Amino acid sequence: MSTDKKMKPESLMMSYGYRPELSEGAIKSPIFQTSTFVFKSAEEGKAFFEVAYGLREKKEGEVMGLIYSRINNPDLEILENRLCLWDEAEECAVFESGMSAITTVLLEFLKPGDLVLASSPLYGGTDHFIEKILPKFGIHAVSFKVGQTRDEIMHIVEATGMADKLALVFIETPANPTNDLIDIAGSKEIARHFSTPERNVLLAVDNTYMGPVWQHPLKHGADLILYSATKYIGGHSDVIAGACLGSSELITRVKGLRTFLGNMAGPWTGWLLLRSLETLKARMDIQAFNAERVAAHLNEHPKIEKVYYLGNLTEADGESFHIRNRQCLTNGGMISFDVKGGEKEAFTFLNSLKLIKLAVSLGSTESLAEHPATMTHADVEPEHKEALSITEKMIRLSIGVENYHDILSDIDQALGKIPLRVESNQEEKQLHLV
Repeated sequence: MSTDKKMKPESLMMSYGYRPELSEGAIKSPIFQTSTFVFKSAEEGKAFFEVAYGLREKKEGEVMGLIYSRINNPDLEILENRLCLWDEAEECAVFESGMSAITTVLLEFLKPGDLVLASSPLYGGTDHFIEKILPKFGIHAVSFKVGQTRDEIMHIVEATGMADKLALVFIETPANPTNDLIDIAGSKEIARHFSTPERNVLLAVDNTYMGPVWQHPLKHGADLILYSATKYIGGHSDVIAGACLGSSELITRVKGLRTFLGNMAGPWTGWLLLRSLETLKARMDIQAFNAERVAAHLNEHPKIEKVYYLGNLTEADGESFHIRNRQCLTNGGMISFDVKGGEKEAFTFLNSLKLIKLAVSLGSTESLAEHPATMTHADVEPEHKEALSITEKMIRLSIGVENYHDILSDIDQALGKIPLRVESNQEEKQLHLV
């Protein structure tokens, strides 16, 4: 394995963590469709349970054995080992959905009376859980917006009167659906500021928008990385999954709660994601290439008011430009834009698409389009959406691996169905592009 460690992750995705001789020589890992595993002896079973339930630490050289697929399964273990390579994490825990990964982390590292500091905007499901579910458990939340300085954010925390109860900083960067960027290193400094010898404030980063190829939060100070593995990691719109990565100490805690919540991924999910990892970088390279060309085209279109894309950032955008250059290895594959008009015009565009599919989710091989204000972020408070620029005129695109000329052609024909709004003598006239 010493030579393996010198290889790039995309090379190791084909074989890392799998020994064919243990599976009849099969070149790919079989699907271990079993609920339980046989112990060689009662002593072995006892030892496995002691480690699995945290009754003792593993001894030097001791390998954790298989017990029950709610605790561990070969497909999951191989998958977790391979996912660690991209982010250079010590450990990984895979879940049956991205939301199960997020909620398990929040429940493990927060207790009644604690405060969580969250960036805004967040994915709608995360926002709902933090704002509406955690308060039922006596957990408090406060948020900050993109562009606020470190001092301003720390003042927000102090103004709650609960600064001594801050336990977790949770950020999503780039943010869904605006592509807003949060400084990971700066967020860690805030966590450190409120930490004490008795209480270490953790930083968790939802890295779904950039996937494990385009951004590596652990290198910038994050304690935990979260993914909806349904998105780029899965990449084929055929599996729901989530993942959490970090240190062995923290992931041991996450896996402990996962065991008792029972929200681990099953062997089929693990096997499907192992297949997807083999083409992850190739797919994401194409998606980033295509997105760059789509964004350039949208920037020049007369029916589009604004394009939200990392590649559009310039020095004039200040800190966001510098954050992008520090954190992001590409400009990503996600683009949002505002059409000139409102919901009617946005819906006309969405309903006219042919190649691009009208659907939520993102990161898959096919290009997708949706309306955040009424779909993925429908549950966010209206005034909050307005403040975050998630308006009726916004459309979110997830760029796929199709030929980019075909993507552009589909966008153009759909935009062509929207009447062009032109102001003349304070009156609006409607023209149609030919």
